[in-house]
Amino acid sequence: MPIAQPIPVPHAVPPAVPAIRKIGTEDLSWALSEGWKDFKSKRGDLVLIGIIYPLVCLIAVIFTFNDPLLPLLFPLIAGLSIAGPAVASGFYELARRREAGQDSRWRHFLDPLNGRSRAPLAALTGGLAALFIGWLVVAYALYLLTFGADAPHGISDFLGRLFSTREGWMLIIFGNLAGALFAVATLVFALVSFPMVVDKPVDAGLAVRTSFAAARKNPWEVFGWGMRVSGLLLLGLLPAAIGLAVVLPWLGYSTWHLYTRMVER
Repeated sequence: MPIAQPIPVPHAVPPAVPAIRKIGTEDLSWALSEGWKDFKSKRGDLVLIGIIYPLVCLIAVIFTFNDPLLPLLFPLIAGLSIAGPAVASGFYELARRREAGQDSRWRHFLDPLNGRSRAPLAALTGGLAALFIGWLVVAYALYLLTFGADAPHGISDFLGRLFSTREGWMLIIFGNLAGALFAVATLVFALVSFPMVVDKPVDAGLAVRTSFAAARKNPWEVFGWGMRVSGLLLLGLLPAAIGLAVVLPWLGYSTWHLYTRMVER
C-alpha cells in the first residue's frame, strides 16, 4: 500500500513593493510648492492643529526644567520631531482628498484613525515611539558618560559647562552624531510608509519596505529632503516654536506630494 505523501503547506509570500520612481531635486521643490498651495487653500483653518505641537514642546520644557530631568530637555524637544509623521497623517488625508476632488475640510482630519488606516497607523506609530525612546536612552547614556556623577546643578550651570568644558563639547559632538543617526532612521522609516497607509489598504510591513526601497533608489534626494525638513523645523522653533503652527501643516502636505512622485500608485 503506497504511503501517503504529506501535502505541502504553501508559505505566505509578502506582497511585492510597488514600483519606485527615480526623482530629482526639482521634485523636492515641486513637493514643497504644492504643499504650500494646499496650506494656503485651507485659509489657515488648520493652524490651530499646528499650534498643538508648540504646546507639547512647552509642556516638555516645563516637565524637564528641574535638575534630575534637565539633561533630557534638549533631546526631548529635538526628539519630538520623530512624532511628526504620525501627527501629519491627517494632513496626508486632506491632501489626498483635495487631489481626488473630494471634500477636504478640516472635519476629515481624523478620518485615517476611524477607517482602514487605523491598524497600520498604530503599528507605524509604535515604531516611531520605539525610535523616540531609543533616542532618549542613548542621549541620557551619553550624558552619564560625559558628566558622570559630577552633574550640573540648574540650567545656568548646565549651559555654562556644556559650552565651556571638554565634557560639554564631547556631549554636543556625540549627541549630535547620535541624533543625526536617529533622524536618518526616522526619515527612511516614515517618509513613504505613513502617507502610503493613508492612501492604500496596505499593512505596515509593506509600507515600511516601500519606504526603505524609495530611500535606496533616491538616497541623495531623501537626504536633501531631510535637510530641507530640518531647516524648516529649525525656523519653526523660532520664536518659542510658534512657527511650527505653519511649518508642520506645510511639511505634512508636502510629504504627501513627494510620496506621490516617488511611488507608483
